[in-house]
Formats: sequence, C-alpha cells, structure tokens
Amino acid sequence: MRFLRVDMGDGRVVPCILDADGSARDISTLVPDLGPGTLGDALIERIAATEITSLPLVDLTGRRIDAPMAQPGTIWCIGLNYSDHAAEAGMAIPKEPILFNKAAVTYCGPNDPILMSPQMTKLDWEVELGIVIGKAALNVSPDAALEYVFGYVLVNDVSERAWQMEREGQWVKGKSFPNFCPVGPHLVTRQAVEDVQSLSMWLDVNGERKQTGSTSRMIFDVATVVSYMSEFTRLEPGDLICTGTPPGVGAGMKPPQWLKAGDCVTLGIEGLGEQAQTVEPLA
Repeated sequence: MRFLRVDMGDGRVVPCILDADGSARDISTLVPDLGPGTLGDALIERIAATEITSLPLVDLTGRRIDAPMAQPGTIWCIGLNYSDHAAEAGMAIPKEPILFNKAAVTYCGPNDPILMSPQMTKLDWEVELGIVIGKAALNVSPDAALEYVFGYVLVNDVSERAWQMEREGQWVKGKSFPNFCPVGPHLVTRQAVEDVQSLSMWLDVNGERKQTGSTSRMIFDVATVVSYMSEFTRLEPGDLICTGTPPGVGAGMKPPQWLKAGDCVTLGIEGLGEQAQTVEPLA
C-alpha cells in the first residue's frame, strides 16, 4: 500500500491511497487522517477489506502534496550510518548507532521550500530512508523488529553544518530549523517493499548528481536500528526515524559545496517517490 496526503487548498488535508493505476483515492471515510493515532495493522486490514476503486478519486493537478502522515511524535535520526559516508567525512565507523533528534518544526511536505536564514553559511543536503513506526516498541529483538515498522518514506535531512559542527553543543542545533525535514511524497507499507536493504537512492542539486547510493551500505540495518533504539526508549506509532545518508553531501566535497538561495534540490529512493525543493531566503 502507498499512502499520501493531499492539501486541498481550503484548509483540508485528505488522506489518500494510490490505486493500481497510480491514481489517488480518498480514504477519509476509512480513516480521518494518517498519523500517530491511526497507523497500524488495523488500518491495513480495514483498507484490505475495501474495494479501492469504489473510493472517490482525488485530482492532484496543481495541488500541494503534504507530508504522507501527520506530525510525528518524535523525529529520530541516525548519524554516520553509511560506511562510504563515514569514509567521506573522515570519521571512524561507529560501533553503535549515533542517535540525535530533529525538532518538530522541521517536518514539512516533500516539495516545500528549504528555508535559509541570513545566519546560515553551510547549508547542506542528505537523502535518507525514513522508518515509520507502526506500534509501540520497547526492548524488541532484531528478529522481531520489522513487525513494529509500519512503512518507509523518503526524507531530506537538511543540515546547517556550521551550526552542527562549529557551534557548541549537540548536532540538533544544525538540524532543527523550520522545513529541515521534507518527507514523502509516499508512505509505503513495509509489506510493499520487497527488500528495504536493497533500495537505490540519489540526490541532485540544480540537475547535477551529488549523491548516489544504496540502503545496502547501511552500517546498521533497519531491524538493528529499531531494536537498538527500543533498548533506550519506547518508540511510538507514527515516530519517524531518519536512517543516515550515503556519500556526496556538500560537506564532503573538495572543496565543500553549500546550498544557496534559488538552488533546486531533487532526490528519490527506489519505490518511495521523489522530492523537489527550492532554497528560499528569509529576510
């Protein structure tokens, strides 16, 4: 199943599912919204029992696509989780997953602008696989971990490297500006992804390829990440976990390359859709 949420322009955001032809169908009669309170096995069972083609079509022409689920309770991130990205950064491969957070205000639609304040000097990009939790997970084993995953999304973990690496404190400072977490367009259930550890991924800036990678290069795979995190916290339905990025980030270029006002960032992950953002300067 592939879900999305469509901004109707009148204050309503309509939850939808893509049918076999790729058309959006309104599922608001089955679920009021897609989010922390509604994601889970019961939703999948309800939709599976419904004739999808009987649901109303939603015309996507000219409409904004919102993030594919309502605001997560928590946005988690895994740092340096690709062996080739760790090498690019000149850092040792972590012995355990590196955990940090992004603030709630970072969460936005897949094609919303990347906001750039005058204080930013090293604005960077990161294509990432996102895990969406489907049921509460606490102290779960790696063998059982995928049972707690509802699905997967495409994420751009936008970062301000000067704030992240050169200012005092934790990485969260360089990760938490508004619109620093574009998500979607689709939320794809785990059952619809044949092998989550074999997905190709890419990112372009102004049409030039910057990142090419595969989830096969993750140091800690999805099951390991979910199990590991559940040792330290209870993951809740709707929580989003951004799982790290392959090489090709601006900070890793020689010399480094940073986003500037007007730049266009496009990215995608096999089976999860594509995003496009323009860097928008703030006064």
